[in-house]
Amino acid sequence: MAVTDPIADMLTRIRNAVMARHDLLLIPSSRMKLYIAKILKQEGFISDYEVTSEHSWRQIKIVLRYDEKNQPLISGLKRISKPGLRIYVQVKEVPRVYGGLGIAIISTSKGVMTGQKAWRQGIGGELLCYVW
Repeated sequence: MAVTDPIADMLTRIRNAVMARHDLLLIPSSRMKLYIAKILKQEGFISDYEVTSEHSWRQIKIVLRYDEKNQPLISGLKRISKPGLRIYVQVKEVPRVYGGLGIAIISTSKGVMTGQKAWRQGIGGELLCYVW
């Protein structure tokens, strides 16, 4: 089945898996989704990810992370820029998510990175999503 917004589909699958307290989930693979999974791992929201080829297509296996009280470390995900309405930000407009407790993921000319890293490098780009 064709998905019109693969990033929103990825975020929804993660949100649903966290709400159902799953340990891992499989999502169809793409380069943008791999970059987002890499950022989520670097920032400590997920434990690990890997690309698997169990079938004829590639999938990303994401291992979710919970604290000692079995509460998920991802409490929210929000898609900002959508295929019908792209949202771009300049360096001065890069948002802080929940006062620095969350992250903004931005697609820049130098790759996909967090909002804080883009701000430090002095570049803007397309505001993909918020994670907190």
